[in-house]
Amino acid sequence: MNRTGGMRAVVSRHSLPTLRGSVTALAVALVCGSVVGQAGADPQPGPAVPIVDAQPATQPPAPAADRAHREAPDPAAAFTVPPAPTDPGAAVDQIITLSHEAERANQAVLAQQQQVDAAVTDQHAAEARRDAAQAAVDAAQAAVDRYRGTADRVAAANYQGVQVNKLYALMLSKSPQQLLDQMSVLDQVTFETERQLAEYKSAESDARAARAESARAADAAAQATAAAQDAQDRLRDKQEAFQGRINEVRGLYGQMTGAARAQLAGALVPAGFDIAGIVGSGPEFAALQVALTRIGDPYVWGATGSHQFDCSGLVQWAYAQVGIDVPRTSQQQAQGGTPVDPADMRPGDVVTFYDDVSHVGIYAGNGMMVHASTFGVPVKVQAVDSFPIHNVRRY
Repeated sequence: MNRTGGMRAVVSRHSLPTLRGSVTALAVALVCGSVVGQAGADPQPGPAVPIVDAQPATQPPAPAADRAHREAPDPAAAFTVPPAPTDPGAAVDQIITLSHEAERANQAVLAQQQQVDAAVTDQHAAEARRDAAQAAVDAAQAAVDRYRGTADRVAAANYQGVQVNKLYALMLSKSPQQLLDQMSVLDQVTFETERQLAEYKSAESDARAARAESARAADAAAQATAAAQDAQDRLRDKQEAFQGRINEVRGLYGQMTGAARAQLAGALVPAGFDIAGIVGSGPEFAALQVALTRIGDPYVWGATGSHQFDCSGLVQWAYAQVGIDVPRTSQQQAQGGTPVDPADMRPGDVVTFYDDVSHVGIYAGNGMMVHASTFGVPVKVQAVDSFPIHNVRRY
């Protein structure tokens, strides 16, 4: 995250789970693939998803296979790892800056994944409407075919001059009874013929309308498919940019001295802050209490618990434990709930930071917050004014 601490396959119903799982796959790749190889003595745990209850541990040097994988050409190779300053304070400042960029990219990936999900949902809905419209065309055409015989017979009779009216029956009848019988038959034939002709005309009209609707639905489905593909392409681009930022941060962290890493991590709870003395009420306070139980858990990009988190993942997870649905990204979290003036914050409120809303935490009272800060820094309590506040929301 940051100092503040955020495919070119055809899209189909069968690919939806894969699309929805792309962030998960990215998180796994970051930890299990090329990214782990760059961690050096990185204290981060295993993959963000699935969750494993693992504590931070020092990683051994990357095996040759991983190094070879990292050396393979890929878009992330454009990002170079700057040398770590020898001064611990300067090294901390540098990695915080890079981590901020990485968290911004992380939140962008999460947001784009949701756009992909929405686009694919729209695509599937449009395809369903297209299929329904085509079924309506088929049904309407079947009705037209059903009554076409009657229409053809009437047309042929008119063309041949066949007389089927009552005057013709009168002229040919040999007795009053025969006249009555013929007129009755003619009435029935005329009624049925007229009914079937009316049905035929109605079916023809329905078929024309169904064909027009089918064409519109097919066009909408094609547009939705293109939009889903575009969203997927943009997701891939954002993932590549994210991978590059991750490479930078992990590479720099691997060069940092133990003193610099210790300075980066800082204290889990500031001196003089009494967690047991926090006073509050309501579901947001309950969410805060849950979040405080995660102090010391590692920061992992894309992780949502239960023992590793990114910034928005910690907020979402803590609130979920008390039955409150909070959006996934820091930008979305800044838009949900009820707006609160920063001067009126109370324990449990969600606080977002920076103009780009790339970081989020939970206010803990007494000017402090609990948050998943950044790579190399565990979940901790820190002053809420450590970063520029964007807004405060109450869920």
